[in-house]
Amino acid sequence: MNRFVCAALAAMGLVFSATSAVVGATPRELIARIQAVGMEGTGHAPAIAAAKELSQAPVAALPEILRAFDTASPLAANWLCGVFETIADRALQQKQLDGRPLEAFVVERSNNAAARRLAYEWLLKVDPTAADRLIPGMLQDASAEFRRDAVARLLTAGTKALEDGAKDDAAKTLKQALLGAVDDDQVKAIVKPLRDLGETVDLQKHFGFVTNWKLIGPFDNTDKKGFDVAYPPEKELKFDAKYPGKGDMEVAWTEFATEDEYGTVNLAKALAPHKGAITYATTEFLSPAAQSVEIRLGTPNAWKLWVNGELAFARDEYHRGSSLDQYKVPVKLQAGRNVLLLKVCQNEQTEDWAQDWKYQLRVCTKSGSAVLPKGVTTSQREIGDVRVAKEGR
Repeated sequence: MNRFVCAALAAMGLVFSATSAVVGATPRELIARIQAVGMEGTGHAPAIAAAKELSQAPVAALPEILRAFDTASPLAANWLCGVFETIADRALQQKQLDGRPLEAFVVERSNNAAARRLAYEWLLKVDPTAADRLIPGMLQDASAEFRRDAVARLLTAGTKALEDGAKDDAAKTLKQALLGAVDDDQVKAIVKPLRDLGETVDLQKHFGFVTNWKLIGPFDNTDKKGFDVAYPPEKELKFDAKYPGKGDMEVAWTEFATEDEYGTVNLAKALAPHKGAITYATTEFLSPAAQSVEIRLGTPNAWKLWVNGELAFARDEYHRGSSLDQYKVPVKLQAGRNVLLLKVCQNEQTEDWAQDWKYQLRVCTKSGSAVLPKGVTTSQREIGDVRVAKEGR
């Protein structure tokens, strides 16, 4: 990804030549000017001047530029990328690019993922053997890109073992690859031969899908007016209560567990294929500790998500497709019990492609590996009464 960003910057004239004048500011001061650039153009001129000057820094400045990615906006990081490549390319041509500090930066997993990848790509230019040395140890890396590389190597090795008739070795290698796989295409490429070999794979657990829910609906969403209406589940979760629903219906909570291996909850089948309607879904997630996670959702419907009563995300859009990890919502879980509440809205379109009323939800790390609840599943505990709706942020 960095290669293409930096190439684009070069085309825009933002990767700088060796003829720029140096006026004496330190690399740290120049980096600060670049980091101050704003999306609306604020600080643009000082950033250009600072980038031109910083591009003439010695090769020893490269680690400091990489560390600056931690506090850089996406725009500033793109500029730093261009500067890094200008310095690194000059050092490479002069045979002064040392791979050791680059490798030290790459192997430190707490460093910025994009900066680590940039350092790795330049490390390979001076030491092509680094891939064989580093990638096998990155199966559980915080960077999805490095994990993907490690999985790809194991997938290739497992496939080769299978072709050679070494079924036991193939199964062992493919199961190891699955431990690090977070991208659906790689997971599918691993799971098929494993299942052909008679191995059992639980994709619900592998991805961290939440499969056990309490549902209530339909509530009215005629003319899509219900998205901003706070129906009773947004005010209280009382599972023995009944409420007026859409039309003359009375609605009550019902338990539902999806058997779909990708965790899809089909509301049209779980309840009924209502139109102009809203269903609420809630579950409990027991976290072993306070932690930052991503809640990833796929749905073709409009939706709102609350975590422990706080509105985490809302999207009032219908039938733009649905895919795994379509939406990524960073949230903080508290140690112990966490209550998730989801509002899923269906409109009144009659086209075949507009009949889907469904969602899938999983809890994972930023890199995409599953975060599983502590000890028990939501089907083994009651969520309990709790007030859930607070003012959205």
